[in-house]
Amino acid sequence: MGTPSNILVVDDDAVTRDLLQEVLQEEGYKVVTSGSGEEALEIGKQELFDVIISDMRPGSNLSGLDVLRAYKSIQPESEVILITAFGSMETAIEAVKAGAFDYLSKPFKIEEVLLQVTRALNNRSLIRENRSLRQQIESQVQLASLVGRSPAMLEVYKKIAMVSDSRSTVLIYGESGTGKELVAKAIHHNGPRTQRHFFAVNCGALPETLLETELFGHVRGSFTGAVENKRGILEEASGGTVFLDEVSEMSPALQVKLLRAIEDQEVRRVGSNQVIKVDLRIIAAGNRRLADLVEQGKFREDLYYRLRVIEIDVPPLRERAEDIPLLVEHFMKEFGRARGRAFTISSHALSCLVSYQWPGNVRELENALEAAVALNRSGILTPEDFPPKVRAESENDGRLEEIFVPLPTLDELEAKYLAHVIGITRENRAMAARILGVDRKTLYRMEARSRRRRRKEEVRIKKSEARSENLEARN
Repeated sequence: MGTPSNILVVDDDAVTRDLLQEVLQEEGYKVVTSGSGEEALEIGKQELFDVIISDMRPGSNLSGLDVLRAYKSIQPESEVILITAFGSMETAIEAVKAGAFDYLSKPFKIEEVLLQVTRALNNRSLIRENRSLRQQIESQVQLASLVGRSPAMLEVYKKIAMVSDSRSTVLIYGESGTGKELVAKAIHHNGPRTQRHFFAVNCGALPETLLETELFGHVRGSFTGAVENKRGILEEASGGTVFLDEVSEMSPALQVKLLRAIEDQEVRRVGSNQVIKVDLRIIAAGNRRLADLVEQGKFREDLYYRLRVIEIDVPPLRERAEDIPLLVEHFMKEFGRARGRAFTISSHALSCLVSYQWPGNVRELENALEAAVALNRSGILTPEDFPPKVRAESENDGRLEEIFVPLPTLDELEAKYLAHVIGITRENRAMAARILGVDRKTLYRMEARSRRRRRKEEVRIKKSEARSENLEARN
């Protein structure tokens, strides 16, 4: 048996530190812990590590990024995984730029941490040689509405970091209200074109003739009402970025013109034969898959492949419900500032918002909170401040009778109820702890006990199956 991989855990929170040490040691790794960034660097001068797991704020003068940069200097073969309770697009981009193997959010899933450690150990050489995540981002902008630190949103942030410096076309998919334009703006503002124009056009909101003149411009007399020459958006945006939302709604004739503009980097105004050279980056978006429309003959295949050089999927809000408390806090602060008041939300109301599926995504949540704030007089948002459909889904969500059938032991009951609460809260550990009436340390230990019981049961079942197979073989 080979030497176990050596892992360093850096976190000032003893609960998190001990939890990670316990879980990693159970997997057979050698684990060293540190309570500060300074101590971690001193340890690194004496001992080599395969993987470093560091909190972004390890309770010292050094940040997780400082630990990352230091270890990339003194132990370049090691891989660093950063964990944070304060995830944002800016810090994700900075972490990617500095060479982090991955960037996870608190509260984290133990299984996710173990998976990332395994990937780091198995693929570090390949990843090191093909480090595509080191971006030289010139500008950092605050896009406050792009909120979230869920794993799904961190993947979006990492893709933004990877594609910002490129001039390749990007195709963004996402349901209505998920924030596709915000992602496009983030790509533009974090790349070399940030000082130039960003234009957004909704291709589904304009009739074909108007959309054509908006994009390509026209010359005087080209049609009735064209009393002067007009530059189109593709011309105005030369050197910058054009965001084409609902690009699937573009007519076949316009699709041809757009394809030529992208391929040749040139445009012709309506009614003119003059070719105008442009320098464009196109970012397109839609809520329908263009590949399906190509198969149906409703979208040009050549334009599809030209647009989908890089794809980014923006998750619907129901798939990142752990971000809802962050979004609620963000919007309450925003609307509170506009009204000169501070607002809070009750735990019951927050539970309703987390349980609701939000078919309109972030936009629907924003509108619901704006209405609640506008009509609230106490400063504390309660379930009654939100539409009945939001409250109803939460009230109908619980089916506790399933937990008690068949009659479980106390240990089984704890495990079932723990799983139920974590599921209801979409794995938001802070909210789960509040509902259970325990602190975070106790919650983690309850989960650890549940995992150990599950593993023992799996081992028992495997042994039983093996004995059965042996008996069958003898007979």
